[in-house]
Amino acid sequence: MAVNSKKAAVYVVVVFVLYVIITDPEKAGDYVTVGFEGISDAAKAIGDFMTWIASGGDS
Repeated sequence: MAVNSKKAAVYVVVVFVLYVIITDPEKAGDYVTVGFEGISDAAKAIGDFMTWIASGGDS
């Protein structure tokens, strides 16, 4: 039953993404930009944390 629920959820997400892309491509582009900015900020934060750890964790 869990596999069917997972497939249904993925199907719903894919249909929603396609709907947004087709109905408002400019807004879909904005969503992609926001997503990549979030990923970039997260990667920078992880890099800063690893640098802090490598330097001994001093404040």
